[in-house]
Amino acid sequence: MKFSRNLKLLGIVAISLSSFVLVYATSIDAPSQAFAVESGQSDERIFAPARMNDQRQFLNLDPERSSGSAAVRIAFMVRRFGTWFRSGADAPKRLDNDGQYLKANRSEATITWVGHATLLVQMDGMNFLTDPIWSNTPSPVPLVGPRRWVAPGLDITSLPPIDFVVISHNHYDHLDLPTLRDLAGLRKETVFLVPTGNGQLLRDAGIESVREMDWGDVLNLRHVTVHCLPTQHWSKRSLTDTRKSLWASWAVTGSEKKFYFAGDTGYFSGFETIGARLGPFDLAAVPVGAYEPTEMMQGSHLNPEEAVQAALDVRAISAVAIHYGTFDLSDEPLGDPPQRFKVAASATEGHLNGWTLNVGETRRF
Repeated sequence: MKFSRNLKLLGIVAISLSSFVLVYATSIDAPSQAFAVESGQSDERIFAPARMNDQRQFLNLDPERSSGSAAVRIAFMVRRFGTWFRSGADAPKRLDNDGQYLKANRSEATITWVGHATLLVQMDGMNFLTDPIWSNTPSPVPLVGPRRWVAPGLDITSLPPIDFVVISHNHYDHLDLPTLRDLAGLRKETVFLVPTGNGQLLRDAGIESVREMDWGDVLNLRHVTVHCLPTQHWSKRSLTDTRKSLWASWAVTGSEKKFYFAGDTGYFSGFETIGARLGPFDLAAVPVGAYEPTEMMQGSHLNPEEAVQAALDVRAISAVAIHYGTFDLSDEPLGDPPQRFKVAASATEGHLNGWTLNVGETRRF
């Protein structure tokens, strides 16, 4: 009997450890057939398709930076098990948004922060979402993983009709299959845009309207043009698929507005190219959290000062901070990312308007 209980306990621990390894994949690892996509002409393509190594793994544009020593990574993982005792006092505030204005809006460009890297964007007569996640835990095992500090700022059923969704990469806090299935069920016309290699994951989940895009690909969707662009990151969703699918940022340009979504990224030279060829942008969404410990995170995440520089590089007029305060993903205090971001943006002396929103807040741009 005692042996049976111990065996069950070992099984629970093994599942928990596996789940944490996958959830925190961005911090631990070192450096299908695609849907037809309308590629841009040679003068439209600003980046070549992503390169791969001999193991058929995708590569970043810039040289890889260190992901920290084994001691740093192991210590980080151990600390993750103590996050349930961490105070959420400095988590972002939440506003109650019933979605009525968003459903009625037909003319004004707006963003609404749902939480983490999830934004509802309205521009040029289109409604779209970035990296939507309404789940409480970004994890392959729902009961195990980083907790959600703040509930989504908008109920998923309160969304206006969503024309398309952009996904930056396959980590669980950015590609949340339960949320994507719900969105596909709400509106069959919604198109899901994913970087190369991620399409089959969605199709296996019963989502049919999927388009895979490589870096440099261009797609026209009614009133806007969508550009799939590089980031400095990586991918992993299981123990055997490291870098087997691509990661990306996205630019959405219309006749009235231009919007850039950086996804999840470290600082890299591609920001300047994006700004030179597609900027200026009315608004850029830049990730400002998950940067500590520095030794491990610097290769794939921006700190707040780097996020401001990235926004300047892409020639953004305004930048909104995302990817902080929603899930407990890293070591920095919850209140540090937005505070440091605002200070860094202020130091640009008017060259960049730095925005931090409450969860659920809608702002015109």
